[in-house]
Amino acid sequence: MPQSQSRPLALITGASSGIGAAYAERLALAGYDLILVARRRERLEALAEKLRTTGAEAEALPADLTDPDVLHQLELRVARDDRLTLLVNNAGFGGYRRFVEVEPRVIDELISIHVRTIARLTRAALPTMTRRGTGAIVNVASILALSGQLPPDPLPYRAVYAGAKAFILAFTEALSGELGDSGVQVQACLPGLVDTEYHALVGRDPSKMPPMMQPADVVAASLAALEEREVVCLPGLEDAALFKRLVDARREAMASAGKPTLAGRYRSVQPESAVS
Repeated sequence: MPQSQSRPLALITGASSGIGAAYAERLALAGYDLILVARRRERLEALAEKLRTTGAEAEALPADLTDPDVLHQLELRVARDDRLTLLVNNAGFGGYRRFVEVEPRVIDELISIHVRTIARLTRAALPTMTRRGTGAIVNVASILALSGQLPPDPLPYRAVYAGAKAFILAFTEALSGELGDSGVQVQACLPGLVDTEYHALVGRDPSKMPPMMQPADVVAASLAALEEREVVCLPGLEDAALFKRLVDARREAMASAGKPTLAGRYRSVQPESAVS
């Protein structure tokens, strides 16, 4: 679909519903043209038609990003598009289940969509953005990226999901350091519970769940955080200093643990007693 050369262009994955659709609606009103990517063609086409009523050009691009060939074609599209101003890597799914019960296929698909797809689409977008000296990439993670040490009650069983979301967080933070003063921003957005159709699809009763944030509020926080050049956006966190203390604690632990000498508490452990 031809697009106006005077308007910024955003590509959103997982755009057919929930947070992805909310990004699309907000950006269309803000003057963006859109490329909408998701598996559900009918949903995408309906959303694209709705967005065109705002004056935006909107292209529906059905794609299963767990398919390596499909992902490669989208990479080529991203790399060639000189107008791409904003990439929102939002596609994903939960796969919540005890790890010993998760099908290997689900493990592969979850890692593919949350790790491979985000890394490769980001890699495809960056050369043009850095050459222009402007652009932004938002990687939608989850507050569960911080949850590794918490028990699975009341939180869901989530070993692979939380691990993949933790990858998104670390990847985005490290990439931000690489980009420096290039003019290109990256952000990891870590929402908590969000009121989307996902919960009903996996058999949860939304009426019995804790209060949830609306997708539009997640998007509002994310775009405001971009304006403030925040690398990590936690939409529900009132006290930003709390996350800063967590970052500072991680840095202190790294500096302390990076010494070349063995920590004293490990010196007295005998090999035969290490595993019981």
